[in-house]
Amino acid sequence: MNQTKRILSSLKLTNSIYSTRFITTHSLSHQVTHLSPSISSLFARFHAPICVFSHQNLFFSSKPEPILKLVVSEDWSKELEQELFDSKPELTHGNVIYVLKRLDKDPFKAFKFFIWVVDENGFEPSSAMYSLLLQILASNKLMKEFWIVVTKMKEHGFFIDGDTYKTILLGFKNEKMSNEASAFTHFYNRMVQDNAADSVVKEFVDVVMGSEWSDEVEKRLLDVKISVSDNFVVGVLKELRQSPLKAVRVFKWLNEGCGWKHNAVTYNAIVRVLGRYDSIHEFWIMVKEMKSEGHDIDIDTYVKISRRFQKIKMLEDAVKLYEHMMDGPYKPSMNDCSLLLRSISANSNPDMELVFRVAKKYEEAGHTLSKSFYDGIHRSLTSVGRFEEAEEIMEAMRKGGHEPDNITYSQLIYGLGKAGRLEEACEVIDIMEANGCVPDLKTWTILIQGHCAAGAVDKALFFFAKMMENDFDADADLLDILVKGFLKQNKTSGAYKLLVELVKNVRLKPWQATFKNIIDTLLGERKVEEALDLLRLMKKHNYPPYPEPFNKYISKYGTVENALDFFKVLSSKDYPAVSAYQIMFQALFQEGRYSEAKDLLYKCPLHIRKHKAICSLFGSLETRTTASS
Repeated sequence: MNQTKRILSSLKLTNSIYSTRFITTHSLSHQVTHLSPSISSLFARFHAPICVFSHQNLFFSSKPEPILKLVVSEDWSKELEQELFDSKPELTHGNVIYVLKRLDKDPFKAFKFFIWVVDENGFEPSSAMYSLLLQILASNKLMKEFWIVVTKMKEHGFFIDGDTYKTILLGFKNEKMSNEASAFTHFYNRMVQDNAADSVVKEFVDVVMGSEWSDEVEKRLLDVKISVSDNFVVGVLKELRQSPLKAVRVFKWLNEGCGWKHNAVTYNAIVRVLGRYDSIHEFWIMVKEMKSEGHDIDIDTYVKISRRFQKIKMLEDAVKLYEHMMDGPYKPSMNDCSLLLRSISANSNPDMELVFRVAKKYEEAGHTLSKSFYDGIHRSLTSVGRFEEAEEIMEAMRKGGHEPDNITYSQLIYGLGKAGRLEEACEVIDIMEANGCVPDLKTWTILIQGHCAAGAVDKALFFFAKMMENDFDADADLLDILVKGFLKQNKTSGAYKLLVELVKNVRLKPWQATFKNIIDTLLGERKVEEALDLLRLMKKHNYPPYPEPFNKYISKYGTVENALDFFKVLSSKDYPAVSAYQIMFQALFQEGRYSEAKDLLYKCPLHIRKHKAICSLFGSLETRTTASS
């Protein structure tokens, strides 16, 4: 409490802040306790009839689930292998991909399952399976198993594609696994050199890309000595991914002109190419054709295309694809569903019909809605200010056995703040506490952020004080929010004092960007001493120097003493590098402050005054001065 008062006192806040009372014009407490009983009525509003909630635990009837259920039921052993063999599993491209994808958190079991499928059952793997397994093993640092799979991949005539190589290499570098990165790069480069098939793919693609499709192009393609295989088709399609319409033409020609019958592997390869904005029409045609041929989009292909749709805001197509997958054997996970809901709710104006379509499909698959699912719907509603429906979701959540928690209430606070209903957002804190839910740091941060965004910095500080009185210390994120709130209201001194006090009393380490933001503003207001203080604090926190705004300010407005103080702060040694002096002198020359430059030179240490570069700099100045006179 004393610490909080010291911080607020240093900001010269009046006692009225502590006694501020917020009166709401519409009781949120009343809203929360009178909710409609069922989420189903919400679905009905969007013409999406839905079954009544069922809380039974239903298993999928689709083909891959029995395999996965058996694999995850116990540790890998000879006994488990025998059980798998006795169950006579249907091992298809899609089934194996599905099981591997679901085992990404158990990489050793994913490895053992794959080896069992290939070695014990004679299953023909695909490049997609190898790529997926290598990424699972590499990200979990199972290097022995990783290299076993790499070797097996080469033995089967498969080669690591460029995208997989880049993904794995980036992971190695991020994890500081330099030896593994070097060995993997060496292997990949050798593989590219040895890959004769790759040169045939490139020759084939060069013909396709060389001109518009015609009988002549088809004739030239027949002249290329190709041996059509899954690997060849996948390689060609990957090379044509930037020309999706030509990829479709090649895909059809291989069937019509070469008699090649496409399978699950090649269909998945073509839909990966087509799943983008400029070929979305062809994508859905191909998905329909694929289904009619008895093939399904595998789960890895789904995840990649769905993430792409979400990233480029093709949310209608992302939901349509989700519905398609939920009607098939390879149903997306709860996490996939939550990410899709989050993408929809993150839109500036979320389409609630899409939200309810996702929810409807999820329930039709026999699931009960989880807490995260309810939160996904709730987030979408609160972000667009549809609070009555959001309250109904909260009540349905309770009836489904899930009590609203900090995540749920924080979403409500965020939505109310975004809508400018700050007093009601404040009241949520009281409602939370009355329901036995203690606000956490994230909840306080969202509440404070809403007030800062609305320019209500004094109220933001009131809640900041209340938060600290409840034994929550600020973090760098919250400090940055408050600083931006102060600066937005032209309260630069308040931002400066808040940062200094929190660093001093709470031992908080601000973000580098927060330091830079205040320094730039302080120098813009010619408060160089305070800016230098922050530069010293940056140095104590081991951030790199930030000289640019100081050189610009001091050369234009500063004094010789300012420059000397700046040099002292700039380096961890007694004096900064010669280049720092050069930059400052050059900046002074550009501003025409030759007298100040000379005064500064006389106060510099001897080794700087005598340095060849500095002497040359002032020598050229003397020459220019003499010539002009």
